[in-house]
Amino acid sequence: MPVASPYAARLAEIPVQRHEAQVLGSTTAYWVYGPASEVPEVPTIVAVHGFRGEHHGLESIIAYLPGVRVISPDLPGFGETPPVRGREHDLGLYAGWLAEFARTVAPGAVVLGHSFGSIVASAAVASGLQTPQLILINPIGAPALEGPKGLLTRLAVMYYALGARLPESIGTALLRSPLIVRVASIAMATTSDPVLRRFIHDQHDTYFSRFADRDVLHDAFVTSVSHDVRAFAPVIHVPTLLVAAQRDQITPIEAERALAAMFPCAEVAEIADVGHLIHYEAPAEAAGAIRRFLRLPVAPVR
Repeated sequence: MPVASPYAARLAEIPVQRHEAQVLGSTTAYWVYGPASEVPEVPTIVAVHGFRGEHHGLESIIAYLPGVRVISPDLPGFGETPPVRGREHDLGLYAGWLAEFARTVAPGAVVLGHSFGSIVASAAVASGLQTPQLILINPIGAPALEGPKGLLTRLAVMYYALGARLPESIGTALLRSPLIVRVASIAMATTSDPVLRRFIHDQHDTYFSRFADRDVLHDAFVTSVSHDVRAFAPVIHVPTLLVAAQRDQITPIEAERALAAMFPCAEVAEIADVGHLIHYEAPAEAAGAIRRFLRLPVAPVR
């Protein structure tokens, strides 16, 4: 039985519509939250989710952005967006996809990326995607193999490699294993709130295995641990916001501070007592930082 979202009441007040767009010769599914069309003085945000997730993962933050138009696609090979045929799903594919998607659906929008999405968003902007501002939530600011959870990342490398090499049915079952999904969810959650923990685990149980096939998943995983935002930061000249967690298990806060200094124009909003799941555990704080960065009115408190 699905676990009710602690943010459901807020989210229910925000209109949402599903759409599709042709990008790189394939169909991208995306959702428009808030106003159906552009609103003067209020920027549109294109929001890119993290690894193994899909658009639902960012809804908790969207719940605290009433009045803001947020366009949230599923990445190719995840959720309701199929893979791009005949292409390896590496960083070049994802960055090119995002650039074409944004130019097609919301030219000139603010670009936001969470976790793996921070790498995709940064690569796209560094490669020429035009945006007035860039927002990175839990940005990957250091090699994943060197972070506090470096050992777990190495185990994950073995896990995804094994899933890709076993006979297809066995490998896919391993990659979709509810037990392993739950272990990963427990490892990432930092909140002690039992209600919020149940919600987080339910989100991962529901959406973490909605990948198209094991090849896409393996490509995306290799991309996620082979790149980080540092490679792109020096050539991104638009104002950039890093929403960083002081207890992030993947990129330590010291590395996030160092990452911010690599951008020509960046600021850091640090959130205490939270780890790599800002979007679930501290969405109000993240949305507040986004509103201040974009100079939007403070959202009503309820």
